[in-house]
Amino acid sequence: MASRGAQRPNGHSQPSKICQFKLVLLGESAVGKSSLVLRFVKGQFHEYQESTIGAAFLTQSVCLDDTTVKFEIWDTAGQERYHSLAPMYYRGAQAAIVVYDITNQETFARAKTWVKELQRQASPSIVIALAGNKADLASKRMVEYEEAQAYADDNSLLFMETSAKTAMNVNDLFLAIGE
Repeated sequence: MASRGAQRPNGHSQPSKICQFKLVLLGESAVGKSSLVLRFVKGQFHEYQESTIGAAFLTQSVCLDDTTVKFEIWDTAGQERYHSLAPMYYRGAQAAIVVYDITNQETFARAKTWVKELQRQASPSIVIALAGNKADLASKRMVEYEEAQAYADDNSLLFMETSAKTAMNVNDLFLAIGE
């Protein structure tokens, strides 16, 4: 008895394609890179997240139409002393999320530096997303949404404001990259 694709319990057939993507997160220390990944992969948020040492590696798969997208996620440390390691992680990456904290203008300036570095040194076909994290702290906002959106438009970046704390746009960001 031959069938077209294995059936899932919900009656939908299995995705026919599987794509693997190396994705790297870059940005200053304490902008919420690890919190975004933890929210995406495990659906969790910890108010006090330890600083990442070097980099952390996690995977997560999502289904988009008839394709399973498996993200191999490298969450890099934001401290300056680890900056020299970054090329090792973004080399060969199909996607990057550059994260800044909407309550800290300096992290946005630094995010622009990361974008320039990726545009110069990463694969020409890399998908770069800009994430303005900590949107739940909008009352303390220092980076205007319009300013970041204009920068993203000028540099052909995907852009979303996110909140790892409330889960706002976290899955949407990764799904948009997967698309």
